[in-house]
Amino acid sequence: MQANMNQQQDIRDVIFASVAGKVYFADIVVERAGVLSGVKRMAEQLGTFGLKVKIFRTDGESIAAGRVVATLTGSAKQMAMAEEVAIGIMAKTSGIATAARQAVTLADGDFGIISGAWKKMPPDIKQQVREAVVCGGAAFRICDQPFLYLDKNFVRMLGGIAETLAAVRSIQDKKKVIQLKGHEHPVAEEALIAARHGADLMMVDTGQVSDLEAAHHILSQQGYRDQVKLAFAQGIKIEDISLLKGKGIDLLDIGGSIIDAPLLDMKLEVRKGGLSGCS
Repeated sequence: MQANMNQQQDIRDVIFASVAGKVYFADIVVERAGVLSGVKRMAEQLGTFGLKVKIFRTDGESIAAGRVVATLTGSAKQMAMAEEVAIGIMAKTSGIATAARQAVTLADGDFGIISGAWKKMPPDIKQQVREAVVCGGAAFRICDQPFLYLDKNFVRMLGGIAETLAAVRSIQDKKKVIQLKGHEHPVAEEALIAARHGADLMMVDTGQVSDLEAAHHILSQQGYRDQVKLAFAQGIKIEDISLLKGKGIDLLDIGGSIIDAPLLDMKLEVRKGGLSGCS
């Protein structure tokens, strides 16, 4: 019986037995400049441990290196529990938000930035990744309005771009977004077919600037450019943004360069000493 009780005891209760009556203070500090995401979730989680959390910075806010995100008040055990989860809740999503903000800043209004790669993330973190993209000022959807995304597999199964758009012609309450890959015809020809059959937005998903320029040119030449939007994707990196300005892009989809961004490094620093006789 005694052995079972020992097995069930939290080892932290043993480690911190001598300071069980003390209250400690700690700061969560960023180690490089960036944009925060996950602060609210962090505070809510630490609240379930019984910690008092005072937030100084909010989601979507820029923060300089060395600045404090939040201060914590609690027991030694609670601080140990906080250290296990607090940074993990914020560091990755803040890294994503930081990369998204960098992309938006570099685009400088020349085109919108979206990051649809969240769809490839595990289901249990998709929401956090979407929130991080938005915290950085980018979008996680290609269109704010209700839309149908007609990808290459729809096109293959339905027999072509014209046939795919014909299949959804009766659906009037959603924008038609179609993916152009150059599988059926050259991308410029696919763009013209799509425009003639009612596409509202075309995703040139080849990563080839020549395809984008050709689509933009033929749509302009044929009088369709003002009626449709052009998005561009496939292997685009943040550092490519300056080279893509003036190419006729309305929306630039940056996947891995944002979603795979490095952590925004943070640390939890407990202040020396503690107050005795507090709960």
